[in-house]
Amino acid sequence: MTKMGATRAVIFDFDYTLADSSEGIVECINYALAEMGLACAERDAACRTIGLHLNDTFIKLAGQGQAARCDEFRRLFGRRADEVMTPRTVVYETAPPVLKELRERGLKLGIVSTKFRFRIEEILRRDELLDSFDVILGGEDVERHKPHPEGLYKALERIACPPASVLYVGDSLADAEVAQRAAVPFAAVLSGVTPREEFDGYGAVAVLDDLSQLPRLVGR
Repeated sequence: MTKMGATRAVIFDFDYTLADSSEGIVECINYALAEMGLACAERDAACRTIGLHLNDTFIKLAGQGQAARCDEFRRLFGRRADEVMTPRTVVYETAPPVLKELRERGLKLGIVSTKFRFRIEEILRRDELLDSFDVILGGEDVERHKPHPEGLYKALERIACPPASVLYVGDSLADAEVAQRAAVPFAAVLSGVTPREEFDGYGAVAVLDDLSQLPRLVGR
């Protein structure tokens, strides 16, 4: 891991990067599948879909033959998520001090995620972290979801920073591809389910064990 120079902003993925929403997500997935009369997903398989658009989640778990029912799956997932997602999401204990330090250094901070922005904001507001961020873009803010870089492009525009001056931090290969396609430096964090070696070939500036290593990466 080497320090970066001239970093003006850090943009984060949310699930498995800043917080663990897996308990709530797995429950919502299996609630929706059960209501649809489909077999529930194994936890590991469900967790490997975290960060994908819900259409892609459903097709991966239920099969391409069920693709016509994506709208039904999203509706049922959202119904349960309204009840359980925020209380069953835990912000990583490393996140608040790292966010505080980066803000004190004068860096702009943002989030680009496939999770709905209103849910992210609800979780951050609960933990008194919402004011840490200059921009938050969620699934309802884009037409094309990860790995398409639309959300990251929009975030760069809102914070008025060129790609080379921004670091994108995420836990998945979709995050790595988003950064690569937007020509934004990428740092992987191993707080999700993607193993270190799978980030080979994406040109990550670092692969971090957890967020506590991030301030040293971006330097002072």
